[in-house]
Amino acid sequence: MATHKLLLLPGDGIGPEIAGALKKVIAWFDARGGGGVYSIEEDVVGGAAYDRHGVAISDAAMALAQESDAVLFGAVGGPKWASVPYEVRPEAGLLRLRKDLGLFANLRPAICYPALAESSSLKREIVEGLDILIVRELTGGVYFGEPKEIIDLGNGQKRGIDTQIYDTYEIERIARVAFDLARTRSNKVASAEKHNVMKSGVLWKEVVTALHGRDYTDVKLEHILADNCAMQLVRAPKQFDVIVCDNLFGDILSDVAAMLTGSLGMLPSAALGAADPMTGRRKSMYEPVHGSAPDIAGTGAANPIAMIASFAMALRYSLGQVAEADLLEAAIAAALATGVRTRDIGGGEASVGTEVMTDAILAALERLSA
Repeated sequence: MATHKLLLLPGDGIGPEIAGALKKVIAWFDARGGGGVYSIEEDVVGGAAYDRHGVAISDAAMALAQESDAVLFGAVGGPKWASVPYEVRPEAGLLRLRKDLGLFANLRPAICYPALAESSSLKREIVEGLDILIVRELTGGVYFGEPKEIIDLGNGQKRGIDTQIYDTYEIERIARVAFDLARTRSNKVASAEKHNVMKSGVLWKEVVTALHGRDYTDVKLEHILADNCAMQLVRAPKQFDVIVCDNLFGDILSDVAAMLTGSLGMLPSAALGAADPMTGRRKSMYEPVHGSAPDIAGTGAANPIAMIASFAMALRYSLGQVAEADLLEAAIAAALATGVRTRDIGGGEASVGTEVMTDAILAALERLSA
């Protein structure tokens, strides 16, 4: 029976609480058998790593990440570390994981569960049945480009510089991921950039168009300006299937798409590297889209669904357990259909906490697997 090596990095804020919920779900699959054995290593990241090691992630934790079949990441950051040096801020741990593991493809699904259509800020008919996948380039662009600096110009003036850089191969490999995933869905890709004002956008459109014409003519391709894409996501989101975009626009558009579903607390994400030419396996990390929510940390109120759904993505994309992924995603939907709600998804005075929501998902797993 296969052993699946998982690295769990709970992080800061609500990270340890949602990681605890995930461990219960993994234990359920372990006890059920059939899908292999899950071997879990655990380490610190973010502010917790800074407190222990003086860095946002240790070399030892990075070594564990390199050896794992999948990294399961909670959340990092919080006001406690607001004044630490920039290079060791909690978020630096996340950026190092992405960079050192070569996790260039960020998959962010935005799915509106039927039971939560009323939780969206948009009308039910606009979001009901929504199923979008945003494919964001994760290791290039303005977040990593050099020079990146603040220059003192004198006379009380300063200049902040961030550099947007993309090479052909970076654009082509993320577009290829988007086209391949579209073939498993509704066969439509919207490529979002700003070719009207940015040279990197001109190259992006050129490379995506060439790849499409060369290898993916069966997939419908649309080019859309990123600002118009944001507007269209709010106006008529169900027109989209797969959206591919650069690091900056992907960061923004995926948060817009997330709120269409009712809450950031609902959405998982995956970050994938290049496929190994011998095994086909990819380095990977899975994390909820939401942050560390320090205002509710330690209260037991955190919504664990995004963390648990991130494990479903790990089952699907890294562990080759598609049936188990389908089961877990169905269990989340079934638990929500019973009416159980955390506060962030409209629970109000009757809202439940992390433990009760987790137990509802476990109960649904039992029912659906009986």
